[in-house]
Amino acid sequence: MDIAVPHHLLFFTIVSMHLRRAVLDDLDRAMQLVRKAVPLMRASGNLQWDDEYPNAAVFTLDIACGQLWVAEIAGQMAGIAAITTDQSPEYADVGWDLSEKAIVIHRLAVDTDFRGRGVARVLMHQAEVVAKESRIAVLRLDTNSHNQATQKLLPQLGYIYAGEIGLAFRPGLRFYCYEKRLVVE
Repeated sequence: MDIAVPHHLLFFTIVSMHLRRAVLDDLDRAMQLVRKAVPLMRASGNLQWDDEYPNAAVFTLDIACGQLWVAEIAGQMAGIAAITTDQSPEYADVGWDLSEKAIVIHRLAVDTDFRGRGVARVLMHQAEVVAKESRIAVLRLDTNSHNQATQKLLPQLGYIYAGEIGLAFRPGLRFYCYEKRLVVE
């Protein structure tokens, strides 16, 4: 499915952007995107990702579940995001009710060549589209405490800071949790 992005979301983009679900043929490009992004993340103090995570096995599962989305500009992969219902058990530490169904955004990444063009914003909007189509009123995500770009973006999109957690699979790191509630008919 190829989705044209509404023009009001393309304010920061120079050319048209298209969204679609990833297919296995996208795996190598997704891994290249991550390999480009990780050094920049680490240089800014954001140690959320490394050579071990996210990996091809995680993205392969995302693709198999139909939950990895690709943003393309001029036929090139500009960004990716896993739009899931997978809530980390640690989310309960910020008072979230894990029995409440939520759309959770994981593994959001923008190719360094496309930064500043609204790619993350468009992928986050797609999470809202998925939530509304699924009749799920809650969106959640966590981000590394050093990921200033995401922390700046989320309030602009209506997300509310919920608290700070640790994640068992990323020991020693702290993560900020954000939530947005939608009106779903």
